[in-house]
Amino acid sequence: MKENTYQKWNTILGWIVFIISLATYTLTLEPTVSFWDCGEYISTAVKLEVGHPPGAPLFQMLGAFFAMFSGTASNVAYMVNFMSGLASAFTILFMFWSLTNLIKRVAIKNSELTTNKGIAVLGAALVGSLTYTFSDSFWFSAVEAEVYAMSSFLMALLFWLGLKWEKSFHQPRGNKWLILICFVIGLSFGVHILSLLVIPSLVFIYLNHYYKKYTIKNFIVANAIAIGALIFIFKFLFPFTLKFFSASELFFVNNLNMPFHTGTVIAAILIITGFYFGLNYTRKNKKYLANITLLSVLFVMIGFSCWLMLPIRANANTTINENNPSSARELLAYYNREQYGDSNIFYDTYYSSKYDREAALDANGEPIMIDVKPKYEMDEKSGKYIIVNDYKNAQEKTSDRHKGFIPRMVNPALEQNYKSIVGIPQKSQARPTFSENIEFMVKYQFGYMYFRYLFWNFIGKQNDVQGRMDPLNGNWMSGINIIDRYFVGTQENLPSEYLNNEGRNFYYGIPFLLGIIGLLYQVKNDPRNFYNLLLFFAFTGFAIIFYTNPKPFEPRERDYAIVGSFYIFAMWVGFGVYALFDKVNNYKSSKAIAIAIPALCLLVSPIVMASQNWDDHDRSNKYTAYFNAKAYLDSCDKNAILFTIGDNDTFPLWYMQEVEGYRTDVKVVNTSLLATDWYIDQMKRKTYDAPPIPSQLVHKQYRHGTLDVAYHTGQVKERWDIDDFMKWISSSDKRTYIEVSNGKFEKFYPTNKLRLPVDKQKVLENGIVNKKDADSIVAYMDLDVDDRGLTKNRTLMLDILANNNWERPIYFTGGSNADEEYLWLKDYLQLDGMAFQLVPIKTKNEYGILGMGRIDTEKMYNMVKSWDFGNRGKDFYIDVESRKNSISYRNNISRLVEALMNEGEVEKAEEVLDLSFNKMPIEKYHQYGVCLAFPEQYYLLNKPVKARKAADILIRVFQEKLLYYSQFSTADLEYLFAEVETEFKMYQTIAADVNKYDKDIDYKKQVETEFIGHIKLFEDIFQQ
Repeated sequence: MKENTYQKWNTILGWIVFIISLATYTLTLEPTVSFWDCGEYISTAVKLEVGHPPGAPLFQMLGAFFAMFSGTASNVAYMVNFMSGLASAFTILFMFWSLTNLIKRVAIKNSELTTNKGIAVLGAALVGSLTYTFSDSFWFSAVEAEVYAMSSFLMALLFWLGLKWEKSFHQPRGNKWLILICFVIGLSFGVHILSLLVIPSLVFIYLNHYYKKYTIKNFIVANAIAIGALIFIFKFLFPFTLKFFSASELFFVNNLNMPFHTGTVIAAILIITGFYFGLNYTRKNKKYLANITLLSVLFVMIGFSCWLMLPIRANANTTINENNPSSARELLAYYNREQYGDSNIFYDTYYSSKYDREAALDANGEPIMIDVKPKYEMDEKSGKYIIVNDYKNAQEKTSDRHKGFIPRMVNPALEQNYKSIVGIPQKSQARPTFSENIEFMVKYQFGYMYFRYLFWNFIGKQNDVQGRMDPLNGNWMSGINIIDRYFVGTQENLPSEYLNNEGRNFYYGIPFLLGIIGLLYQVKNDPRNFYNLLLFFAFTGFAIIFYTNPKPFEPRERDYAIVGSFYIFAMWVGFGVYALFDKVNNYKSSKAIAIAIPALCLLVSPIVMASQNWDDHDRSNKYTAYFNAKAYLDSCDKNAILFTIGDNDTFPLWYMQEVEGYRTDVKVVNTSLLATDWYIDQMKRKTYDAPPIPSQLVHKQYRHGTLDVAYHTGQVKERWDIDDFMKWISSSDKRTYIEVSNGKFEKFYPTNKLRLPVDKQKVLENGIVNKKDADSIVAYMDLDVDDRGLTKNRTLMLDILANNNWERPIYFTGGSNADEEYLWLKDYLQLDGMAFQLVPIKTKNEYGILGMGRIDTEKMYNMVKSWDFGNRGKDFYIDVESRKNSISYRNNISRLVEALMNEGEVEKAEEVLDLSFNKMPIEKYHQYGVCLAFPEQYYLLNKPVKARKAADILIRVFQEKLLYYSQFSTADLEYLFAEVETEFKMYQTIAADVNKYDKDIDYKKQVETEFIGHIKLFEDIFQQ
């Protein structure tokens, strides 16, 4: 094949795979906000605000650019999501061109590029790149506004640029590619540091040119250089640049009494001057290597100058301004993620330290005290940066008794999970051995949290439910019965729920097999470039797992973080296709074979993957996160304060307010962030139509290192008025402090029994309670706060409660059962739509979180009728998060039905019950525990036909699951006993309701007989 012909088809096919992937991602794009961090990213992008550390300023600026083409506010999210789809399509484009580059090298190793080989090279690259296009994890990130799609694009671009640079080593001005690479590396800091992990591979591209032959010694040196380059950029260049700015700022402001930011400007001038004179000197003196090194570092720094957006926008006091990195010092803390605390992946403390926390002692037997990081703040009054925390000797150093190398099992809250995974007795208080620690790393972190994800993407996937190392959910599966039975369990008599799960995707292991063939083929035929890919694969897979130290079990699956290694494995799939061609070509060479083999592989790999994955990756009609956020905000009365807890009840609400300008009168207060001084400062400012939070505490009373915890002493048994309690908390009187250690004092409170007075007139005037319920209003509300201590966020919540004076309604999203999340006032709640309002009417809570709060039926009915259930009338994939959120919708409707029936409003009760049953079909939304009320409530409404329909659906579900479980061995059933027990309890509830309410004797007998029959399936286990 002529070179120009090959290059023409290489370009054409590259853009064809780009178009295919872009069309795929555009057709399956989520049209609005998604769950998790997407709401935050869209919000901070559109208005160039400051998101969570370590930041993504380039992503945000590009997002703002794409949002300009949205036309209306409701299309902004779509355009930012589209940016991810476009970045993902470009990832595939550069992957294709990188693959043709590498496979061609093997093809022409011993001979010229014939037409047949050219076709095979292009076909193999087509299969490899389309395999990655339709892979599970990559596709997931391609259709939502998250940083991982753009990070993947930057990795693919960097690797492709590395290959272009390699071809230009001997050309004049060939290092222009190196300069461009360095610029893109700098830009990567503005998206996600994952992109930096391609650096070792890029270094080896050059070293392969430098070392004509590797020995053991120079191979070790080469690896040290490659890893050293990554460490230099990631751990030295950027952080020490920020440290230089920080030190310069402190020196010029604090030592020379110059205005704020003077040191930052001077540091920038010094750096620019240094580069100017350095480049001039090296060029004039013909120091080529020094000159290109300086240029490379300069362009890295030009790239990460996108970070300037963060302090610029932080100084503008944007509505979302996480960590407030408004100066060089705060920006350094932001980059270092100081908000999340320190951890050491090489030597740290095991979970067992909680049983025997022992201080490290000095020569005199006294505890050794160590410093913590000083927290600097701008003090406008003095014109200097002041340290606000007592950082000297602030922390007791612990002994090494419970420390170890490469610590994996470190979180005391997850002790039971650690122990169950590696077989440590649950009652053991001993420190894990090094071998147990490594076993956990190999078995769970590398085995379950890496290879399981790899197999998901190239062998197949059991379902979309998060796995917990159980045989029922989240496992890899091939679709080949003999293999799946061995690794997962029997696949006979599977319940419909399992069979119909959209996330049940089988590729029959073909892409994985092609990848292994390709890996071995490249090892044999091109070991140097194989090692480049292996480094890329290892650093974007194993190194990430090692560095992040995943814990059992994360809030959601984390496969999206390691897609870079799947990118490389998909490249090996392309090599595998060419390996098959090469094998056949050795026996018989023909154009038909060169076409047929890639075509067949195209059919059995990417096309199978596309057909299997389309349904659970198609979000084109999905609006659940959007309408869930809307329902939360609509649950609140005007000027409300809404306390939220986690990501999914906060970030989509930010999106609604920041982007769509919806219900901006509601003050959304995240209780987790309320533990930070910068967030409290922001809550004390007006945002849009929402007034500041009512609070008497001022900044110096809650700033970093102050009021982090207040201890309960129990000296006073009487109940205090909450105003008196807050006066005590806000007092600077030394008598309100207690010594905790070595001259360190913390706030204490002498009683945990508080009383909140109720101003009945204000309550009625401000509409907090409906006038018809005026007689139920209590004179005061008693709350017993934590009898151990109060963290800063709880103290601030009490501050808001004390100073609100019943002026504004207070709500809670209800995402937790912890008493503290409701200010210890669970008996004074009213369920309004999706949120709980604090009301001065006592309602005893007897059923836990699912039964909290009274119900104003008229108000609740109108809210439920306005709900949209996330699909705008179109069918859509109901993902696991949507199913989880249905619990609140269904339970709240069920409670409304019960309240309406108690008031005799049977028609309304049936109407809203039908809404729940029809809008959220049991077979699609699952969560059967909250569906158990359907038959009973329909019977009580005298609707036996509807009751039987609901009962039949639930009974069939329970029967199918019990039949499936009955096939497991006794040993497996012991592991699944909780599942079996739960299914039987739910089945028994339905059977009992049918027996109690149904008047059809034959139907009752049928249900009873079938229930007894399913009990007999487990006679052996029940008799034990």
